[in-house]
Amino acid sequence: MNTIRKKISMLLIACSLAAILLIMLFVNFTINNIFEEYMTDVQNKRYEKIVGYLEGKYEQDGRWNENSGIELMHDAYMSNYNLTLYDKNDVPVWGMNPMDIRNKIHLENMKVQDNGVYSAKRFELKHEDEIVGYVEVGQYAPLLMTEEDILFKSSINKSIAVSGVITLLIIIAASLYLSKQFSAPIKEVSNMSVNLSKGEFKEKLNTKTNIEEIVKLKDSINSLAEKLNNQDMLRRRLISDMNHEIRTPLNVLQNNFEAMIDGVFPVTQEGLVRLNDEIIRFGKLLNNLEKLKEFETESLKLNFKSINLLNMLKDLYNDFVVEARVKDISLKFVKGEGSEFFILGDADKLKQVFINIVDNALKFTEKKGEVSIYIHGDNGKIYVEVKDNGIGIKEEDILFIYEHLYRGDKSRHEVEGSGIGLTIAKNILNLHSASIDVKSEEGKGTKFIITFNELQN
Repeated sequence: MNTIRKKISMLLIACSLAAILLIMLFVNFTINNIFEEYMTDVQNKRYEKIVGYLEGKYEQDGRWNENSGIELMHDAYMSNYNLTLYDKNDVPVWGMNPMDIRNKIHLENMKVQDNGVYSAKRFELKHEDEIVGYVEVGQYAPLLMTEEDILFKSSINKSIAVSGVITLLIIIAASLYLSKQFSAPIKEVSNMSVNLSKGEFKEKLNTKTNIEEIVKLKDSINSLAEKLNNQDMLRRRLISDMNHEIRTPLNVLQNNFEAMIDGVFPVTQEGLVRLNDEIIRFGKLLNNLEKLKEFETESLKLNFKSINLLNMLKDLYNDFVVEARVKDISLKFVKGEGSEFFILGDADKLKQVFINIVDNALKFTEKKGEVSIYIHGDNGKIYVEVKDNGIGIKEEDILFIYEHLYRGDKSRHEVEGSGIGLTIAKNILNLHSASIDVKSEEGKGTKFIITFNELQN
């Protein structure tokens, strides 16, 4: 298999080579046409010069003789054309031998058409508007070119060829460089995807590139690696939590029953009640898992209706105010801007959301602490904020607080809970097209912000 760099390089070089060849052919064709037009114009001017010179000679001498225009023979010989002068009766006055120019050495370098077939053009010579003679110009080529003309044309063709070769070499070097710039980050992405498939999630791409698509690909791969790393960490954490939440009560039951069977512990009412409490706690965990499964299935049915969110939160405040007073925690309820706080939703499910969040705030707030419930509206949105000044959440734990059975180190060891309350709350809010955000700082407290769409009249 070919690498992407090799493929790109070959494609760029092939396209460039085709473009260079087409340009060379076009330039060569254009220059040759222009050069031929130039030489044709020079040749026509030569004809006009010959005719003009002979007509002037006749006007000077008044007749033709063997010396009439003989001076033109030297120039004709050097320029590879043949001259013959005729009088008005078509009788030759003087003429050159065509073989003299045929056998010239430098004529071999000329491109002579029709295998060097001799051709001649005849022009009239006039004096006072009367024909006084004729001059015949013969040649072995359609265009008369000197050695300098031939050398000039040849040098142009060579320059075009050399320019094409140099351009091709530059393009090959540029193609190799650009293909490396393009393929290097893709190669790194490919290698990283292989590492991800092997379970290596901590690696990150640091390749610098200004190609927008590759930047997006790099960022998405880095994001994927981070998420997979977090999921792997969460998986390990869940195993630990499952062992803590499920295996621990089973071990307690097993050890106590074995001790009772072996006669180490007496079978007492108090002991049986304690074991029964463990069974109940284990049963609650299983019930919560069953609830979570219910909320995550599409078959969950909600009873949507118009709800006055302000009244619901007031009732919730009244339900928790006694518990807060017992825990020596100040619970406050504050109504902000907005007069109508109606939303569309399932009252029972939403009440469960607020119960979970407020209950968590009271659990994680110490004595003399403060918990507040704040509701306000703005631009068709209703915001409910539950804020406490409790133990807070670690920054590394915030990403996972909505995951199944996830509990931070402090909450797992110091506060009783199942670790699925926020998971259920988020699922319920998703079903209501609502959002939940959290802001927290360890040791300073936590604030949950829930946003609803206000029900329009």
